[in-house]
Amino acid sequence: MLLPGLLAAGIGTLIFVGLVLLLACKGLAYGISLSSFRGGPVFPALFLGAAGGIAMSHLPGLPLVAGVGMGTGAMCTTMLGLPLTLVLLATLLLASDGIAVMPLVIVAVVVAYVLTARLAPRSAPAAGPASGSAPSGGETEPAAPPDDDARTTRPLTA
Repeated sequence: MLLPGLLAAGIGTLIFVGLVLLLACKGLAYGISLSSFRGGPVFPALFLGAAGGIAMSHLPGLPLVAGVGMGTGAMCTTMLGLPLTLVLLATLLLASDGIAVMPLVIVAVVVAYVLTARLAPRSAPAAGPASGSAPSGGETEPAAPPDDDARTTRPLTA
C-alpha cells in the first residue's frame, strides 16, 4: 500500500518531466523537419505551445487553461509573426474559457512578438556606393547613355 501512495505524491513531478522530455524531442524533430522536409509551421507550433503551456501550468497560480492559451499564442507568434491573428486563434481554441484568459494570451503574444523581433538577426545593408566614394574634387562622373540595343524589339523565333 505504500508504493501507490508514493506514486500519487510524485505524479505531478512525473508529468512535468514527461512534458519537458516531450517538448525537447518534439522541438528537435520540428527543427529537423523545418530544415528539409515538407510541412507547415502552424500545427507543430500549436502542439509545442500547448505542451509548454501545460508544463507552465505547474507553476503556482497559473491554471491549465491559461497556460495552454499563453503557450499556444506565444509559440505560434514566434513561428508566424502574426500577433493579432494568434490572439484570436488561441481565444477561439479555448472555447468558453477563451474570453476569460484573453488578457493573459495578449500579454504572452506581445512578449513573444517583441522578443522575436528583438532577437532576429538584422539584414545586411544594401550594396552600393558609399556616401564618401566620390572622386577627389567633388565631381561625379556623368551617367552612361542608355544602350540602344536594349530598347530595340526583336522578333520572336519559333
